[in-house]
Amino acid sequence: MSLSFKDEQIALPVASGWSRCGSVARAVAHAGLPSVTAQYLDDVFSAEQWKLAEVATAALRKHFSKARFAEETTYGVLLVPDPAKLDTRQAVNPDVRRDQLGQPAADVFDDRLSPGALRIGAGQDWTLVSTVTGPYGISLGSYQNVSGAPAEEFTVEGHDTRVLMTRQIWGARVLQGGSNLPDCEANDHWTFTLFAGEKLIEGCAESGTILKGKVRFRLGKPNRVIGSARIAPAIAIP
Repeated sequence: MSLSFKDEQIALPVASGWSRCGSVARAVAHAGLPSVTAQYLDDVFSAEQWKLAEVATAALRKHFSKARFAEETTYGVLLVPDPAKLDTRQAVNPDVRRDQLGQPAADVFDDRLSPGALRIGAGQDWTLVSTVTGPYGISLGSYQNVSGAPAEEFTVEGHDTRVLMTRQIWGARVLQGGSNLPDCEANDHWTFTLFAGEKLIEGCAESGTILKGKVRFRLGKPNRVIGSARIAPAIAIP
């Protein structure tokens, strides 16, 4: 008997970095966030929210089904923590990466970066976001191709899915991944995620990747068209 969407999506974060990757779970506890357990997720999010997440996830998958590399992209529910407690826009303490990367490792964070877009605000411990949860996003060209496209190309269920293509969302995705990291050189192929929801900085586009044993928040050419450049469309669940 197959699991319902809700049961499947509860099981995944419960088995994710938030609770099963020791160094990440310690960071969650240190931040004062509730532990990610099946009981907690069942209690804190309503049946209506899980249904909205199911509809949004299915709609994302369908809308972007013709995109390059859509066949290797997994959509589901991402948990984004309250940024007042755990700000995923920023580099984390090197010890948080201990069980993600096999040893403590300082994030590489370009000092030109701004604080970053804050699209999931403070006040709620965890927010559900329907988005890419697997190692690879889809490819639809460069930062300029994505950010400059007509809104209808990226609008799903009434939401412009580029708004949440941000450092905050990717940072949460990396932590939720635990030791199964997205955009990592250890995967079958290396990728990086473009943050089309962030503004250019000194003419450069933001992206995130994991390369040479470090999580990297980078700046690069906004017109770079390459298969390893990916995006993660997303919809927040109110």
